[in-house]
Amino acid sequence: MKLGKVEFCHFLQILALFLCVSGMTQAELSRSRSKPYFQSGRTRTKRSWVWNQFFVLEEYMGTDPLYVGKLHSDVDKGDGSIKYILSGEGASSIFIIDENTGDIHATKRLDREEQAYYTLRAQALDRLTNKPVEPESEFVIKIQDINDNEPKFLDGPYTAGVPEMSPVGTSVVQVTATDADDPTYGNSARVVYSILQGQPYFSVEPKTGVIKTALPNMDREAKDQYLLVIQAKDMVGQNGGLSGTTSVTVTLTDVNDNPPRFPRRSYQYNVPESLPVTSVVARIKAADADVGPNAEMEYKIVDGDGLGVFKISVDKDTQEGIITIQKELDYEAKTSYTLRIEAANMHVDPRFLSLGPFSDMTTVKIIVEDVDEPPVFTSRLYTMVVSEAAKVGTIIGTVAAHDPDASNSPVRYSIDRNTDLERYFNIDANSGVITAAKSLDRETNAVHNITVLAMESQNPAQIGRGYVAITILDINDNAPEFAMEYETTVCENAQPGQVIQKISAIDKDDPPNGHQFYFSLTAEAANNHNFTLQDNKDNTATVLTRRNGFRRQEQSVFYLPIFIVDSGSPSLSSTNTLTIRVCDCDADGMAQTCNAEAYILPAGLSTGALIAILACVLTLLVLVLLIVSMRRRKKEPLIFDEERDIRENIVRYDDEGGGEEDTEAFDMAALRNLNIIRDTKTRRDVTPEIQFLSRPTFKSIPDNVIFREFIWERLKEADVDPCAPPYDSLQTYAFEGNGSVAESLSSLDSISSNSDQNYDYLSDWGPRFKRLADMYGTGPDCLYS
Repeated sequence: MKLGKVEFCHFLQILALFLCVSGMTQAELSRSRSKPYFQSGRTRTKRSWVWNQFFVLEEYMGTDPLYVGKLHSDVDKGDGSIKYILSGEGASSIFIIDENTGDIHATKRLDREEQAYYTLRAQALDRLTNKPVEPESEFVIKIQDINDNEPKFLDGPYTAGVPEMSPVGTSVVQVTATDADDPTYGNSARVVYSILQGQPYFSVEPKTGVIKTALPNMDREAKDQYLLVIQAKDMVGQNGGLSGTTSVTVTLTDVNDNPPRFPRRSYQYNVPESLPVTSVVARIKAADADVGPNAEMEYKIVDGDGLGVFKISVDKDTQEGIITIQKELDYEAKTSYTLRIEAANMHVDPRFLSLGPFSDMTTVKIIVEDVDEPPVFTSRLYTMVVSEAAKVGTIIGTVAAHDPDASNSPVRYSIDRNTDLERYFNIDANSGVITAAKSLDRETNAVHNITVLAMESQNPAQIGRGYVAITILDINDNAPEFAMEYETTVCENAQPGQVIQKISAIDKDDPPNGHQFYFSLTAEAANNHNFTLQDNKDNTATVLTRRNGFRRQEQSVFYLPIFIVDSGSPSLSSTNTLTIRVCDCDADGMAQTCNAEAYILPAGLSTGALIAILACVLTLLVLVLLIVSMRRRKKEPLIFDEERDIRENIVRYDDEGGGEEDTEAFDMAALRNLNIIRDTKTRRDVTPEIQFLSRPTFKSIPDNVIFREFIWERLKEADVDPCAPPYDSLQTYAFEGNGSVAESLSSLDSISSNSDQNYDYLSDWGPRFKRLADMYGTGPDCLYS
């Protein structure tokens, strides 16, 4: 397929005109069939028209299909023998071809941002044989861009920060807008930036979108935030271009450009002299318009007469200076203090030193107020000693206290008895002399810690406390004794001079040079022929045998009195008895049996046999007791007297009962007897606290009166008895109450009466009384005549 020369020239003219008017280029497809030829020396291909691409304008809004281009084959003679077909992307759906003329049209609106080009294939076929007359050719339809997309800030809105007091031209943030149009064609995607809101404080670079400061010395303390509106416009900002906007929030960050300043030049605070050490006296704060680390301050006392009495520290949270007490205050010694306090920034910016010193001074005066203080002892702790041999009334020591106030009120002394529960000591109320009130014993309590109270005579509520430690000195008032309870044994085959026990002694006293004990046998035991005692001179003694041939049958236990003397002044002594048992020992001298009674037991009965016999006797005794107990329980009377107490009869409210023939649930004769005498009976299910007198005999009176009184008496009895439950289980069958239309429906009288009372009126009372009407009616189906 190719174009003729005349047609080609006309096509170029039309194409140039179309590009000038609408910016769209269309090319007519033509395929040159000229053959390359050869020239001597080298080969050269004949140049032909570039036919394999078309251009079509996007966003076509017309009603008719948009003409794209024309396909034509050299074989086509215009007689209709050739037909053209189209295949590839969008063929038939977007692009159609006239099979006779080869004209290509677009049937849908095209968007370059969705798809920039389409690749299709064209072929010319013989209409009769449907065979291709030329090889299939491929071509491209490119979508020509128009300015149909406005710039967009994909990352907006923006937030940024810049230090306050920044110089002009300081970069803040860069904004970027994107345009979906073709950046390679025209100016549709060429964007420029401008600022719509935020002048004169900030400016924006038109090409780069960099926002910069436009004014110097912007103060955060005056205004800390600015809202900017930035516009991006395509077509290089020319008229007709599309635009988009975004917001930029710029926050001025703080710098240390404000020194601290005290609101006042002087402060005054009053504090009582009784305020404890480390207590807070005052809080002062220097104002600083900066924030964060730029507002951090440190305080110090630079001058004044309270340098050693007070100190100042900073509260990290509030940046306040906290003045606290370092030493106790005394109004009588000094009534006021003056402090010179400095506050200074911790982080100073050298750029702003020209604004002045970043510190400030103030004066704090502290007035000490007088308070009524309790008496003060001359010493915080008194130590005293007294012998445990001291007699009652012996002076142990003296304490002294005084009133620190200017009035110097007299002081009276007493002992806090919570620290001297046994009342071992007394104190003179005026002089403070402590004396012994009881005999003292070091072995019971070696040190007494007591509290002495001193109170003002004029104001007893003011009480001072002093502490006294009284140490009791030891005297030799306890005799020595065995260190433990000894269990001494001697073997029957023991030899003379054999050691059977080593003993020692203890003494509750505490001599300065330690204990020294002396051991010996008493005078009456010194010449015994069985045992002897040897003093080891180290506060121990050894017991030895004097003979052999000990026999349990002759004597199983020996008692050896031992005399122990201490080294005190004067010395004390005691006699302690050592019990020695004779035992049967094995070859190694270990005791096996020490009971002499073992030889007296009858032959044939061991200890185990005796225990078994005893267990059998105890078992038989237990069985006998159980049998007797069960028999007694069977003979006990029932708790309730069924013949006399009918209150516990249970009436089921969901059962109609059996009428006159049902006499198993209660004694009907008892209910019908109107002349019975009721004895006073106490309830057996509870223990009544109030006893009631016997009631008089009931006389023959109308039935309703009897039952009414019976019910009222039972109700009163239940009301006054605090231990009885509510008496609500009483069932009556002869009294229906006053004012009943049906009167009495009881059939109790029918047992002994031949009454022919007519009950036909029951059928007139409605369905609720149908059951009674069927039972007592006189109809043909009645149950009773």
